[in-house]
Amino acid sequence: MTVRAADVLKRCDAIACEDTRVTVKLLRHLGVSKPLWRYDDHASAEDRTRLLEAMRTKAVALVSDAGTPLVSDPGYRLVREARAAGVPVTSLPGPSAPVLALTLSGLPNDRFLFAGFLPSKEKAREETLEELAEVRATLVFFETAPRLTKALAAIHKVLPGREVAVARELTKLYEECRTGSPQELIAHYEAHPPRGEIVLLIGPAPEKAADPGDADRLLLEALMTQKASHAAASVARATGLDRKALYARAMELKAS
Repeated sequence: MTVRAADVLKRCDAIACEDTRVTVKLLRHLGVSKPLWRYDDHASAEDRTRLLEAMRTKAVALVSDAGTPLVSDPGYRLVREARAAGVPVTSLPGPSAPVLALTLSGLPNDRFLFAGFLPSKEKAREETLEELAEVRATLVFFETAPRLTKALAAIHKVLPGREVAVARELTKLYEECRTGSPQELIAHYEAHPPRGEIVLLIGPAPEKAADPGDADRLLLEALMTQKASHAAASVARATGLDRKALYARAMELKAS
């Protein structure tokens, strides 16, 4: 936590937070005692209205349970309405799991897309990955430990050949960042079930067409679980090679 953030918490009039039980631990560490107002996913429009009314005459700090407020939490609605109402808003820089994961992964970070959580349902998860397949940037998602291997399997199916990184328990005692193919990571996490909060990163779509030999390898891998048409489509997305040519090659490989 920055010195500036600690100073703001000491000088503000009240603190809005996701879970008062979590925030009070931070305040005890800082030696701060302030009124705590709950503001989480279940906050209603009336809750925001009351909070905005207080913010017209009081300095209110918004604190998240972890990471940077407003990243994958409901605070953006409060900021949006505060700005519309002419209430001044400022932001204090602090920990951000997506950015930290990028710095640890070794994947390209000059361009990245943070896309929140992958859907929990298999079909929706694959559709989301297909939608983002052509984005020439590192893809960054939040993921839960119980769904990690399912997400990695979907990446292998929809985006074959991509490098993947799993950043887990960032800034905590058992922090790790593991990179490799989806298959390698599935094998590891099936043998060592993951715990804690996870950031899942996928390397960007290739800028150049792959070597034909690489295309054959990817096709053979895809044909193990997919029809020839689907295998050709997924390898085309991963390599930039022509889909029709890949389909013809897939049929040759199946016949051989």
